[in-house]
Amino acid sequence: MKRNNIIKSILFASTIVLGVSCTNLDEEVLDGVVIGNSAGGTVNSASLLTKAYEGLREFQGQGQMFALDEMSTDALVGPTRGGDWDDNATWRQIHTHTWAPDHNEVRGAWNSLLSNVYNCNLVVENGTASEVAQARFLRAFYYYNVVDLFGQAPYREAGSSLETDPKVWTRQEATAFVITELEAIVGSLPARVAGDASIANKDAANFLLAKIYLNKGVFNAANPAGPYVFDAADMTKVITYVNAISSSLATDYWDNFKPANNTSPEILFSSKNLRGGQGGNIQSRWRMGMHYNQTPDGWNGFATVAEYYNKFDPTDKRILNADPAIIAAFGNPVGFQKGQMFKPGGVTPLQDRNGHPLVFTAALTLITSGATLETAGIRGQKYVPDAANLGTPENDYEFMRYSDALLMKAEAIARGGAGTLGTIMADIAVRTGKAASPSTLDGIYAERTKELWWEGWRRNDMIRFGKFLAARELKPYVSADRYALYPIPADALFNANLKQNPGY
Repeated sequence: MKRNNIIKSILFASTIVLGVSCTNLDEEVLDGVVIGNSAGGTVNSASLLTKAYEGLREFQGQGQMFALDEMSTDALVGPTRGGDWDDNATWRQIHTHTWAPDHNEVRGAWNSLLSNVYNCNLVVENGTASEVAQARFLRAFYYYNVVDLFGQAPYREAGSSLETDPKVWTRQEATAFVITELEAIVGSLPARVAGDASIANKDAANFLLAKIYLNKGVFNAANPAGPYVFDAADMTKVITYVNAISSSLATDYWDNFKPANNTSPEILFSSKNLRGGQGGNIQSRWRMGMHYNQTPDGWNGFATVAEYYNKFDPTDKRILNADPAIIAAFGNPVGFQKGQMFKPGGVTPLQDRNGHPLVFTAALTLITSGATLETAGIRGQKYVPDAANLGTPENDYEFMRYSDALLMKAEAIARGGAGTLGTIMADIAVRTGKAASPSTLDGIYAERTKELWWEGWRRNDMIRFGKFLAARELKPYVSADRYALYPIPADALFNANLKQNPGY
């Protein structure tokens, strides 16, 4: 079993729900509690804020939010490989939309997001004005993910007793809260610092506002599975907030994913990793699919699906980085890997552990065995491995990129927003080596598919475009409407104010 994410205990789900607190819209002190004052002590709000930022590292693992956002789609699959990678069907259930309220990765994501909301609340209660603005942004980001994945969101009103269950926002109420929070603080956040997008900043807040207005029609829909109505005024808001971002595209697409990607002008918000072990599990982005005999060696697990890979032109520079330094260090291009794999230098062919040529194939089944056990599936590396330190690299994990913002603007215009498309699609295409996609909704969806692969937005995009529940290569049936949202974890329902999402 290759599992690097730490699964919190089952009982923690109920603990988090009972412990989550949140300011009301007037930002009063949470729950009437000022931490540390009763004992006459001093609260270290700076340390609390650091902890709130460190929660972002939980997005870097192969499970939890990443798995729910990507493996549930056509882009990523975790097949069982003989006796390996089954994990009680954890990964196959996500890909085939057969999860239930006791699914461990669903529980893990719920726990992670709401525990980080709680950490942000501690800063809001006790921090300086600057710290509070940053914590409110982080809290809005975590809540955005709760709204997107689970629909409803627990909170506490100011002055409420800790002995009572938290109240619960509907999806519409939680959406309104996130918007109100971000619009209240965007002017208080600092400008983005060149070379370090890991601090909450105006560009990041404008990006998140654009993202939530783009999805507002989904979040406010009577049925989470649709149909969705995208209000023209909301789409104009998307355009306004994207226009407020001060950024530019990186000349090279891969500048966003190299070990020194903090220097990319395109990254609007990130989680900082420092060489030497100070950071998250960013190495999972190249180890989760790589074979044991490759450099860097991997866990021989996850792969992409042929129908997704086939959406790309094979020469699209976004799926193939064959820089000579990469070939020298690792033997193979970074991106999607298909065919014969090589040792560093790119000359000597590799073999699998049974002495067969290590040739990754597009053909893949959910349960693999026999001669293709170690080779089935096209493998992906979204981040360029840090050759100087493969185990504790310094690639920052990016959450928000300017190219995504531009594509959101293009989509908002296509959905009726008031704005000018200009050269957005051509500008995105310049560094791909391919012609620009058309400025239609279909063309924009296709471009988001290729530009943002494995970056955590695929489920969100597929739902908004009405494609998430549809049949596909390894899920040859239409999923029931309930799978447009994840279930509330069974343990969390100890809070009587939480109601299980419909259909579970």
